[in-house]
Amino acid sequence: MRFEFATATRIIFGEGTSASLPDLTRAFGTRPLVVTGASRERAAALVSALSAATFAVPEEPTVDLVRDGALHAQQMHCDAVIAIGGGSAIDAGKAISVLATNGADPLEFLEVIGKGHALSSPSLPFIAVPTTAGTGSEVTRNAVLGSPQHGVKASLRSPLMLPSIALVDPELTYALPPALTAFTGLDALTQLIEPYVSARANPLVDALCVEGITRAARALRNAYHNSADPDARRDMAMASLFGGLALANAGLGVVHGFAAPLGGQSKAPHGALCAALLPHGMAANVAALRSRAPQHPALERYAAIARLLTGQGDASIEDGIQWLRMLCSEFNIPALRVWGITMAELPSVVEKAAKASSMQANPLPLTHDELRAMIEAALSCEPC
Repeated sequence: MRFEFATATRIIFGEGTSASLPDLTRAFGTRPLVVTGASRERAAALVSALSAATFAVPEEPTVDLVRDGALHAQQMHCDAVIAIGGGSAIDAGKAISVLATNGADPLEFLEVIGKGHALSSPSLPFIAVPTTAGTGSEVTRNAVLGSPQHGVKASLRSPLMLPSIALVDPELTYALPPALTAFTGLDALTQLIEPYVSARANPLVDALCVEGITRAARALRNAYHNSADPDARRDMAMASLFGGLALANAGLGVVHGFAAPLGGQSKAPHGALCAALLPHGMAANVAALRSRAPQHPALERYAAIARLLTGQGDASIEDGIQWLRMLCSEFNIPALRVWGITMAELPSVVEKAAKASSMQANPLPLTHDELRAMIEAALSCEPC
């Protein structure tokens, strides 16, 4: 067996750890650029303590937005980038920090829609401070960027993009509203399930996924119904962190394969798409495995996931899928059609999903018909 594991240079986790951000920042220089998300009030106290230039990311990052951010960092002669926010702010911050040192045009380096050139220069020192518990972007080596003109999302990806510091303070997530808790939490759960059944799974990732799924399964409802429950928020921050570590080192699968083109063609939040797709992705993979690869080890892994989700030692795979469906219903996860996605778009979505980088780690390649059946089921399902 041979595998590689890479992550942020330093991970700091715990309640109250965000208070150390000013001191951590000074180690990298005196002219940081602070990237904030749409809910800037959650970052206001930290931004004030840093006395730094800021760059806002009002929605999920686009190619044009990070190009502007990189030019801004260059013009301000910034010596570090700090992202405080959800996955959008952190992905934008990672992209800005590396484009500022490699040339500001992301299309030179983007997968799928760009030239795909390798990044060659180290990024500006980058500190990621998540205020949601979902994407795990604080420990990944890529940034997902939307391109409205191409109708798709694509990744800027390189080991040079791994953060210098991931500063994870669960207290920063206490104010998350229920809907955002649901979207980000189910994204975190997806990013633990998909790497666990991935074609590139390894023992180190397995351990993270098992622990992360256990924490998410016991905490997500409490976090949704009681925003300031410290135990639930700590568990979800840990699950999100572990999901980021897992996906960065074992890849994802069909849920994220579809989430990329659907996100590029709609205004749906990434987490909302993953939540709506997760039960259908699990069901589609299980059906394909049973039909074409009944001895595949991923089937036993799906059974183990069902036991972890339900807490029942005799749970079947179907029990696990039903647990996910019921959770989506409890959380009022919107159906895909709510985001304006229609049957007419499905042929294009299927073609793009089949080529998505996330699909490469799916436990087995899904046929065009299997992909079409999955997305049709997700589109017709209510609520998800």
